[in-house]
Amino acid sequence: MDELIAKIKLYVKDYMSRYDASHDYNHVLRVLALSHHIAFQEIKRGLSPEYDFSLITLAALLHDVGDKKYVTDTEPENLAEVVLLDNGATENLAKKVQMIVTHVSYSGEIRNPLLVRALITELPELAVVQDADRLDATGAVGIGRAFTFGGVKRKDESMEATITHFHQKLENLGEMMKTLTGKTMATERIQRLIIFRGWWAEEFAILGSG
Repeated sequence: MDELIAKIKLYVKDYMSRYDASHDYNHVLRVLALSHHIAFQEIKRGLSPEYDFSLITLAALLHDVGDKKYVTDTEPENLAEVVLLDNGATENLAKKVQMIVTHVSYSGEIRNPLLVRALITELPELAVVQDADRLDATGAVGIGRAFTFGGVKRKDESMEATITHFHQKLENLGEMMKTLTGKTMATERIQRLIIFRGWWAEEFAILGSG
């Protein structure tokens, strides 16, 4: 398993080099670290059965491989599964990782929340990786990522559009957390978003003071 994880790390590092800094390899490493932290804390608190840490690790590493915000038409929808099989993973493991990767996204859950809830009962590791990914969209790091993504993908919009994104999506992520650890961490990080948005409004108020 260690050999497989090492191969996947190398693949993901190269793959993510095509993305901007809001979704780069450092984002993947943060999600990986947060996933492990959440899982350990949930087990420590007696809030969850034992997790499959190999599954969590591989899903966290591959969670943005094939992301629809960046994916090309030539990539298969089950790219994570294909990569795992090519690197020696069992079919069962590859399918489980692909299931998590496919359903980790915010937009996917908004479209079909009941499906995601059902899948989590089957694969509790999905809740862990999902919470970790959403935590990285909040707090100080989330602020940096939001403006980076806006500058790359929404070049025709103003910075105020990114602030609106805070209110419309990022500040609501706490309500979608599945683990107690994720909820606890999100509370503090989302408060940082709200404070920042207040500073933004205060500094922009100068436009109406003249």
